[in-house]
Amino acid sequence: MQLLRIVVAVVILTTLACAQSQSMPQPEVYKVERVLAQTMTAHQIPGASIGIVMNGTPVWTHGYGMADLEGNVVATDATDYRLGSISKPLSAVAAMTLVEQHKLDLDVPIQKYCPAFPQKQWPITTRQLLSHTSGIRHYKDKDPDTPHWAENTKHFNSITDGLSVFANDSLEFQPGTKFGYSTYGYTVVGCVIEGASGERFYDYLRHAVLEPADMPHTVQDNLQPIIPNRARGYDLLDGHLINAGLMDSSYKIPGGGLLSNVDDMSHFMVAMMQHKIVSEQTTLMMWTPVKTSDGKTSGYGFGFGMGDQHGWKTVAHSGGQKGTSTMMFMIPEKQFGVVILTNLEGQGEALHAAAAAIADDLLQGTIH
Repeated sequence: MQLLRIVVAVVILTTLACAQSQSMPQPEVYKVERVLAQTMTAHQIPGASIGIVMNGTPVWTHGYGMADLEGNVVATDATDYRLGSISKPLSAVAAMTLVEQHKLDLDVPIQKYCPAFPQKQWPITTRQLLSHTSGIRHYKDKDPDTPHWAENTKHFNSITDGLSVFANDSLEFQPGTKFGYSTYGYTVVGCVIEGASGERFYDYLRHAVLEPADMPHTVQDNLQPIIPNRARGYDLLDGHLINAGLMDSSYKIPGGGLLSNVDDMSHFMVAMMQHKIVSEQTTLMMWTPVKTSDGKTSGYGFGFGMGDQHGWKTVAHSGGQKGTSTMMFMIPEKQFGVVILTNLEGQGEALHAAAAAIADDLLQGTIH
C-alpha cells in the first residue's frame, strides 16, 4: 500500500509540473488535481484520467498515475478505460435518434424490433427498457452461461447471442410498476436498435452518436483485437492491489461494454448539453425522471440519472465492473461537466464525491 502511494504521489507531482497547456487557468488545474490526488491516494487508485467542460467547451484533460503497473505505463488523457455503465447513456441516445427519425416507437411491444426476445407474461416497451422499469432482471451471482457475471470468459458474437443469458427468465415485476436497474435490459435496447435501424448495434452507434459527437476513440470492449492505449484493470484484495478478474463483456455491449477516453467523453457531454445529437426536446425527455405507475420516481430518466447540487440540476451516470470505475457528471444550466475514468473497480461513490467536489471548486460563487 505504501509503495502504491509513493508511486501515485510521484507521478502526480511529476504531472503537476508538466500539465497540458489548455484553456483552464493553472489555479483551477491545481484545484482539480488536489481533489483527484486525495481520491487516488485514499482509495489506492492506480490510474485515472479526467476531462473538464466549462461554459460548454472542453477546457482540460489529463491523466495521472499508472495505466499499467506491470508494464510501467503512465495514464494519459488518451488512455482508454472500460466505461462500465456509462455505456448506457450512449446507447439511450442512439435509441432516441431513431425515435426522432420515426423509426422507433417507445410505446409498442419490443418484439416489433427485437423478435429474438421472447414474449413475457406482460408486454415490455422500449420506454421501460431505457428507464429500468421493464422488470428484466439484473445480474445474479450465478447465471446459466456465465459462472459469475463479473468473471465471464465466454465470447458472444452478437447482441442476440447475448440475450441467451437471461431471455428465458420470468420478469421480476410488472413493467412500469417499479424501478429495477438492469444492465440486461440494455442488452435488449441494443437488439431494439438493431431492429429499428437495420444495422448492427455498434455500426449504428458509431454514425448516429460517436461521429456527430467527435468520439473517434470509443469502441467495443473486445478482448481479442489490439486496442492502443487500453488500460490494465485492477481490484483490491485485503488492501492489496491485484489484477482484475477476467471478463468478456460481449454479452452486454449496450449496457456496459464500451471503451473510451476522457477526450471523447468530454465531447459527448458537450454534444448532449448543446443538443448536437438529439434535439433539446428529446434531451429534456431523457433528463426527466420517469415515474412508475404508483407515482414514484427513482431519479432516472432515459440512460441518465438526475440529482441536485446547491439547487442546480445534475445529470450523471457512474460505471463499475471488472477493472474499472467511472463517473460522468454534468450541470447543464452551467454548461459544466466532469468525467473521471479509472482502472480500479469498486470506486463509484468515491468518484461521485470527487466529481461533486470539483464542481464546487470550479463553480464556486456561481452555484450557491
